[in-house]
Amino acid sequence: MFLTRFQVKERFLAHIQFEKRYSIHTVTAYRTDLDQFFKYILSQYGSESLSGISHFMIRSWLVSLIDQKISPRSVSRKLTTLKSFFRFCLKEGALETNPVSKITSPKTSKRLPVFVEKEKMARLLDQIDFEPGYSGMRDHLILEMFYMTGMRLSELMNLKEQDIDFTRQTIKVLGKRNKERLIPFNPKFSETLNTYLDGKKTMFEGCDQFFLTDKGTKMYPRLIYSIVNRYLSLVTTSEKKSPHVLRHTFATQLLDEGAELNAVKELLGHASLAATQVYTHNTIEKLKRIYKQAHPKA
Repeated sequence: MFLTRFQVKERFLAHIQFEKRYSIHTVTAYRTDLDQFFKYILSQYGSESLSGISHFMIRSWLVSLIDQKISPRSVSRKLTTLKSFFRFCLKEGALETNPVSKITSPKTSKRLPVFVEKEKMARLLDQIDFEPGYSGMRDHLILEMFYMTGMRLSELMNLKEQDIDFTRQTIKVLGKRNKERLIPFNPKFSETLNTYLDGKKTMFEGCDQFFLTDKGTKMYPRLIYSIVNRYLSLVTTSEKKSPHVLRHTFATQLLDEGAELNAVKELLGHASLAATQVYTHNTIEKLKRIYKQAHPKA
């Protein structure tokens, strides 16, 4: 059965969303990449067929992106989209050869994860004054939750009261590709969670969503990002002040204190150890600084 380029693209996107269980944000990014690519191929070469796409055309598109000052990291990500798509085309029989097989990714510089130092996090959580009432208590706990658990923004936003097990002192998190994991917490944090829930019930009765807006509705990404950014600005001058920075902080400080890499991998919900190893670079950089400061021959 002959399939048009549009039909193959839609089947591919359905495949990564429902079978591979990619997040909706990843699926949207893949769709955008493919739409941009096909628009370029049509405008430059007048081609609408999959079989007419060559590795020369793909390389031309990548060069055009670089000419537009798109970062090598973003270009590499777009190439990853094409690789996944054309592998799918081969598997589905829509193509006999893979035009991406001869393309190599542009070199990207390794960026160390940005994190907040332990002393600054202590000052933020113990010394900074938060607004009175529910909103201040909620904002403080959002920051502490990111720092204590290493959750992703989407995971925190979708957290429900029933996900907190006070008996076992664990939080159940639904991560990427609907993969569940348990994150432990200590007795002191258990008291913090109970205090928050008591305060929340006086404001909003009968809502299972753990974090709520001031109006009692479900939190949304922009609001959480704004809260984190606002309070991190009080203790750090780093350009990046996002929830992911607190996730980086969680992982980096665990490794600094001697946690095993595999344990940190499980806590973060990473699919592979390679994703977690990036945090070891920060630890190594810290060791280098200590060595230079302390060793008489350094």
